[in-house]
Amino acid sequence: MREAVLTWCVPLELLCSHPLPVSAFLKTQVKLYTYRACAGKDEMGKMVSVINTVDTSHEDMIHDAQMDYYGTRLATCSSDRSVKIFDVRNGGQILIADLRGHEGPVWQVAWAHPMYGNILASCSYDRKVIIWREENGTWEKSHEHAGHDSSVNSVCWAPHDYGLILACGSSDGAISLLTYTGEGQWEVKKINNAHTIGCNAVSWAPAVVPGSLVDQPSGQKPNYIKKFASGGCDNLIKLWKEEEDGQWKEEQKLEAHSDWVRDVAWAPSIGLPTSTIASCSQDGRVFIWTCDDASGNTWSPKLLHKFNDVVWHVSWSITANILAVSGGDNKVTLWKESVDGQWVCISDVNKGQGSMSASVTEGQQNEQ
Repeated sequence: MREAVLTWCVPLELLCSHPLPVSAFLKTQVKLYTYRACAGKDEMGKMVSVINTVDTSHEDMIHDAQMDYYGTRLATCSSDRSVKIFDVRNGGQILIADLRGHEGPVWQVAWAHPMYGNILASCSYDRKVIIWREENGTWEKSHEHAGHDSSVNSVCWAPHDYGLILACGSSDGAISLLTYTGEGQWEVKKINNAHTIGCNAVSWAPAVVPGSLVDQPSGQKPNYIKKFASGGCDNLIKLWKEEEDGQWKEEQKLEAHSDWVRDVAWAPSIGLPTSTIASCSQDGRVFIWTCDDASGNTWSPKLLHKFNDVVWHVSWSITANILAVSGGDNKVTLWKESVDGQWVCISDVNKGQGSMSASVTEGQQNEQ
């Protein structure tokens, strides 16, 4: 089955526009798009445009494509067991590194924050997580984690405020957390039996206390509490919180999907009172979960849309006002919440052809 992949990029030359996901539409090709907000309905079709097409020369299906913090480098991974890094500045494509170390399909890659250097994590069917680091222009394996008993499906770096911490979700049902302690050493904590059958996705909560934009006293350092969300084959989204003793505890269990949860994405925040999570599933549905209370105990789901096929990925824009959705229907769609609280499809990109169209469709009306 063909899986669509996406990520938000930030083209430096288009600072006034909203970035759109990178999408691996063809077997070995990645297209970079940008989304520009348009005022009138006549301009709706001009919202999305291709800014670059990268021929990766992977020898098999691409499973993930991620831009770095500055939007100048693209990392890709494939069933050909390789990870590749490209310089994509000014519409070009220069292969910087072809990283070989995995012994099976590589499912996902994730860039660490640049304050820690040029660091990339990858996870694979071979049960391994590899952390790659660039030193003096050369990419090398910095660390290998082989603590899982089955495929590692997802990797996600914590907000840089917490240090260099990587969450890893595996088909063995466990989630491992790797923390860099200095001098090349990594501390490992493991949440066993996090999800029955397996974990498919992990996503960190932003390092911003909900409501701190209006409630936080000026000059006072916020009390950060590490949290992340996970999605699994038990049809559940689970929220995890680090306790004072450093152990991880299940804080919430969110139930709405009727099949495997394929992806979760915790929305970025500037400190508004509401926390938001998007989830998608094998059941074809995408839910938006919101929590308005400071305790974080009450989450309410709202159906964004019921698609006719599996939905593989959800991804928020940097400003958290647009959600990109990618699935088996051969499209990447962009959704935005209207003033009356309904989620509206503002644009879609047809995979393969790279053609763009826009529509105004409320998720509730399209429920099937």
